[in-house]
Amino acid sequence: MERGAATRGKVARQVAGAEAIEIKATIPHHQIEAALARFGLTKRNDEKRYIYFFDTPALELIQSGVILRARRVVGDQHDSTVKFRPVEPQDVAQKWHKFEDFKIEADASEKGVVKSASFSMPVAKGLIKRVADGKKGVAKLFTKEQEAFLLEMAGRQVDYASLVVLGPLEAQRWKFEDKACPWPITAELWTRGDGNTLMEVSIKAPVVQAAVAIGGFMAFLAEVGAERDTDQQTKTRWALDWYAAQLRG
Repeated sequence: MERGAATRGKVARQVAGAEAIEIKATIPHHQIEAALARFGLTKRNDEKRYIYFFDTPALELIQSGVILRARRVVGDQHDSTVKFRPVEPQDVAQKWHKFEDFKIEADASEKGVVKSASFSMPVAKGLIKRVADGKKGVAKLFTKEQEAFLLEMAGRQVDYASLVVLGPLEAQRWKFEDKACPWPITAELWTRGDGNTLMEVSIKAPVVQAAVAIGGFMAFLAEVGAERDTDQQTKTRWALDWYAAQLRG
């Protein structure tokens, strides 16, 4: 009992200030087909997205904890996101919480818990493609509110003219339920320009359920035979490193 209470206390401290927790695990490449089959995930029941990142060729933004992203969602609203990772919630001004698509989350994985702050806004259809084609500047994808959030959190202006388009990645996304898991599951399969793939499965839970959700989800994956990737790499870094390398030749 004491050990369980200590674990819950540690997790509670790690997620303090977050509004929700997202628990993520990557699936090794050799198990992706089996995982898709296990959960009945196919191209017929997915949501397709195209994801673009914006950074300098040397990836200076992500190295400083800043992610600029845009997503084209087939048949749905497109959006852009400014994200900071890691953050301390008390360092993020309350004024940003009034926006519907602003959130502070705790991301849990094999490597521990990291808190992030993200601010998304809708983007007009067609605009992301025009930016990717060089017909519009990257700054056109972000609202003045997102730019103000970026300035406040980064403490400096971002030179949008120095940013390059990294992507697009093709992403297949599924949301489903499994009777062995108490929380709805999200699976994403990302495909890079070289055809390499990365699969991530995740759940979201209220922070008050954090310790139970982390333990329960990892136990669920073990029960269904999913071999978690202990050398886990974030999807974003996995994508950006490759696309930036292509630019450098």
